Order: sequence, then structure tokens, then C-alpha cells
Amino acid sequence: MTFKPAHLLVVLLATALPAMAQNLAVVNGKAIPSARVDAMVKQLATQGQQDTPQLRAMVKQELINREVLMQEAEKSGVASNPEVKNQLEIARQSLLIRALMIDYVKKNPVSDAEVQAEYDKAKAQAGDKEYHAYHILVEKEDDAKAIISKLKAGAKFEELAKQSKDTGSASKGGDLDWATPATFVPPFSQAMVALQKGQFTETPVKTEFGYHVIKLDDIRAAKFPALEEVKPQIIDGLQQQKVQAYQQALVKKAKIQ
Repeated sequence: MTFKPAHLLVVLLATALPAMAQNLAVVNGKAIPSARVDAMVKQLATQGQQDTPQLRAMVKQELINREVLMQEAEKSGVASNPEVKNQLEIARQSLLIRALMIDYVKKNPVSDAEVQAEYDKAKAQAGDKEYHAYHILVEKEDDAKAIISKLKAGAKFEELAKQSKDTGSASKGGDLDWATPATFVPPFSQAMVALQKGQFTETPVKTEFGYHVIKLDDIRAAKFPALEEVKPQIIDGLQQQKVQAYQQALVKKAKIQ
């Protein structure tokens, strides 16, 4: 059986087209796989980009540009530069480690039971009450005692709060807004919950930040968010804990000299 030129062209095209379909382009004889477009588009999608023909055309051109520049970089010999080699190795390590962590999280997902346990723990720590407190923070105990004396003499808490070292609350009269005791360091929260509405501490409260004079304005039942509202944050936190534990276990098991 003999082929006419036209028949031969049809056969050649039939065998060449599938191979060409697998490539985005061929630059100076080097093929760029079409799968690379899908990979870059997928990456851009995680950053909020929409998968559109326009985006794919831009990605195609970008990949062609990169290939041209990569070929020139290889010709120039910059790849043999020690500093470049180090940076490439660091980038390679970062990419592989990230892939390892993603794979670990997929194989060790956070269970609903773990989420519920973490939620119950946070809810218990927060307590069932919220406190609306004010405070004045000073550096020296004698300064705090002087403030307490002025308060006993009838001075307004809001006015004295202007001298507070806590600049965030000083401009608001020392107002700390509504918060649970767990929000504050233990010495502060213990002194705060011991107060009655309208009372202020008659002895300075020492913490790592300095000396506080605390006034309690009001108490109410705590408003804790529903599980579904905070579930994504809880899952994220538990995943981070799992990854950290996995990393620590690997380092501990490794033979390091």
C-alpha cells in the first residue's frame, strides 16, 4: 500500500496534534506543558482571580516570557552562582515543606469532636459573665496610692485616667469596654471580679505592666458566639497545633549531630 502526499500529511497531523495539545508552546525547541497553565490558574484562583479566557491568555504569555528568560539565564551562567544556588535551594525547601504540611493536614483532618472539645474549653475559660471595667495604669505604687486617695476625696475617675500609661484607654477615661476575666492577666482579673458595681480598688493592683487602679462599672451575662460562627477559626487553630506537633516529633526523631 502506498501513500499519496495528501494522505501522508493527514497521518502526520493526526500524530502531531495530540502531542501539541499537551504543550502550551515550544520556545526555541523546548516545550512548555499545558498543565503548567492549569497549575498557575489554580494558584491565582486561591488569590481571588476568576478563571476566564482572558486570564488564561495572560498566563500563557507569562509562561512563554518566563521560558524565554529562563533559557537566557541558563545561557548566561547565573545558575552556577553560589548565592543563586543557595536561594534556589531555600525556595525548593520552602515549596516542598509547604506541600508536606498540606498533605499532612489532608491526611489528618480536624474532627468534629475535636472542634467541639476546643469550643467547650474556650467557653468554660471565658466564664459566664462579662465585666465593664475602667482602669488607670501607672509605673509606681506610690502614684497609684495617690490616685486612690484622690478618688476617695471625690475626684472623677475619668479625669484621673488621663495620666494612665495605657494610652489606648486613657483617652476614653480608662474604659476597657465589656470583657471576660480571661481577657486580662490573673492579678488584674482577680481584683476586678472581687469588686461590686461602682467600686474601685482601694489598694494598687500590681501586674507585669505596672500598678493599676480598677473601677467596676457593671456586670452582665457573657455573650459567647455560637459554634458555627467560630468553627473556621477553631479548625485553623487546631490544624496549626497538629502541624507544630508533627514538626516537633520529626525533629525529635531525627539524628542531629
